Parts: sequence; structure tokens; C-alpha cells
Amino acid sequence: MNIHIKNNVYWVGKTDWELRKFHGDEYSTHKGSTYNSYLIKEDKIVLIDTVWKPFAKEFVENLQKEVDLKKIDYIITNHAEIDHSGALTALMRHIPDTPVCCTANGVKSIKGHHHKDWNLKVVKTGDKLSLGAKELIFIEAPMLHWPDTMFCYLSGDNILFSNDGFGQHLASEYMFNDLVDQNELFVEALKYYANILTPFSPMVLKKIKEILSMNLPVDYICPSHGVIWRKDPSRIIKKYLEWADNYQENQISLVYDSMWDNTRIMAESIIQGIKQADEIVNVKMYNISKSDKNDVIQEIFKSKAVLFGSSTINNGILSGMAGLLEEVRGLKFKNKKAASFGSYGWSGESVPMLNDFVKKAGFELKNEGIKVNWTPDEDARKLCVEFGKNFATSVK
Repeated sequence: MNIHIKNNVYWVGKTDWELRKFHGDEYSTHKGSTYNSYLIKEDKIVLIDTVWKPFAKEFVENLQKEVDLKKIDYIITNHAEIDHSGALTALMRHIPDTPVCCTANGVKSIKGHHHKDWNLKVVKTGDKLSLGAKELIFIEAPMLHWPDTMFCYLSGDNILFSNDGFGQHLASEYMFNDLVDQNELFVEALKYYANILTPFSPMVLKKIKEILSMNLPVDYICPSHGVIWRKDPSRIIKKYLEWADNYQENQISLVYDSMWDNTRIMAESIIQGIKQADEIVNVKMYNISKSDKNDVIQEIFKSKAVLFGSSTINNGILSGMAGLLEEVRGLKFKNKKAASFGSYGWSGESVPMLNDFVKKAGFELKNEGIKVNWTPDEDARKLCVEFGKNFATSVK
């Protein structure tokens, strides 16, 4: 099946309705996803990206219904991660000599994934590929989100093929932004940014400003996952500029793990104190052992401050919290404040260990945290309420 986008441009990708985990088990995709491949039929015929390897046979069979494969003049690989280039080996069996355009790092990535010596053509920012009356302009975008990434722009139709930029993991029979639920769309777009692109925010800002300075009119943005932006694509560009600029809302999140509910009791008492000190702030609480970690990361991304809590076990912290903090460290959040809390029975190392974790993750530690021995009694709960008040005041 193809979907007509504009003039001689078509979507020839794959909608994956059943996908629930991505990047191995690293990213939750509650709404499924798409692997977007695009076919341009001008005087020259160009295929932009393919699909994930499990759908390679289906992809090639469907593509053959749309175009004689031998008439494809160029293949563009904007980024060679296997969800984009997975079907390349199956396709190239039919057309092994067709030029594949990619960045210099793309050559390394394609050869690393596919172990083939194809006709790889290196392109760089500003290079152009004539399709007849129109042309493709290449724009390198390293670390958005891999070193090999690039975008390409189709003149005349004013389409930016943005690969992993501006995408979402969202499967829909409506492949355009103006046809889908707007709240769902932007929630998924924000989750995608928070979990994938956050570490590269400085480069996101720089690259968007570079593209804007090229004065290329953009009527459509065609990402590699999710829906196509055809109505006011400037909306998602503005959102990216906002999200990349040390984004935060008036929100405090509490994320904890607990063995026997004692740390949960502390968290609920801390929330009471936060709300007493600041009635306006939005407060959210998550037990990381029962919550989806990518949803929690999205909330951390939105928060101006985060409280991390864990019981002490084996002179350390619970594994769910340790795993989350390792991901948080890698995401390199900026301009966020934090504190720690936790219950313990005998040794009580969790709070100082949490403090060390959050400092290494780049959060500003507002205090030394609070820990409670055994089950919090009335006095301990009052201390937690006071702790919450003080923390809320310190981050106002």
C-alpha cells in the first residue's frame, strides 16, 4: 500500500500496530509505530530509507507493485540504524548496483550492519541531487540521533525528510498530523524527544537554526516514525526549539521504589508538604517498579525538580531505581533540581547513594535528603511533610 503525500511523492513504509517495545526492551511503544519509507517519482526515481528488517520481504514485494525496482535511480539512507535500513539487503539483491547516498559515517554504519560492498555515494551538507525539474538538497545532522544521520530536502515540493527528527512512535491509519488526535500526537512527540533526543539538545538547537538560516520553505516534514507534518509544520519545529532549551514545566515529580511500602509512605507525606508550600505546582508520583520507565522519563523531562526515593537493600538501592538512574544519567538533563529520600532497616545507604547518582546525572542537589528507620511513625511523617515544604520552597 502507498499513501500519496504530494505531487509525485509517496509513503511506501510499514505500519507496525503491534509494536510495544523498541530498541530491544529500552523504549515502550504503547501506540505502536511506523517505519516510514518514501518514494519520489520525478524524472529520476528516488527511494528514501527502507523499513525494519522483519518486514523486509513484505516491503520489497509491495515496492515492486509501485515501481519497477530496476528503474530506481538512487536510494537515500538518511540514517542506517536497522529500523531504517533493515530492508536494504533484501532490496539490493534485486538492484545491487543502484547508488546509495549517505554520509561518510553512513558508509561505516551501512557496512557494519549489512557487510556488503554496495555503490555507496558520500554526500555532505549543501550537496544536491538533480531529479529533473526538482532537486534533493542534503543536510548532515550528526547526533540527531546518530553520527551518520542526515536530512534531505525536496525543492519545489518543499518537503523536509527528517529521519528521526520530529518523529513519534504512533501507529495510525491517518498518516497526517491534522487528522490524528492532537493531544495523543504531542504526548507521543514529547515522549520521543525526552527519551531519544534529550542528550543532543544543543545540537538540535544548532541544526534547526542552521536549517532556518537556509531559508528553505517547509510545507511538509516527513519523519521516519509516526505521522507526517503537513498542516503548519512550524508547530513541531517551535516545540523542538522549546524542548531543546532546558525545558521544564511547573511540575515536581517523585519517583521511588519500595520494598514494604515504607518509602511510599514517605513519598505521600512529602507530597503533603509540597502542596502546603505551593498550591499551584503540579505534583506527580511514580513507583518505578510498577510504572513504565519511558513514561516516567517523560515526566522527569517535564519537571523542574525531582525527588528520588529508595529503600536500602544490600547496602545499596533497589534495582528498579538503579536502572532508571542509569538511563537518566545518559540523557543529560539540564536545569533540574533534586533531592533524595528513603527508608531503611539496618544500614541506610540508599539516600547518600541516591545523592551521588543524581549529582553525577547533572541535577542540582538541594539538600542532603531524608531517611527514616523502619516504618514511618507519626513523628517521621511530620518530618517528611516538613521536608516536602522546604523542598518546594527551595525550587519555587
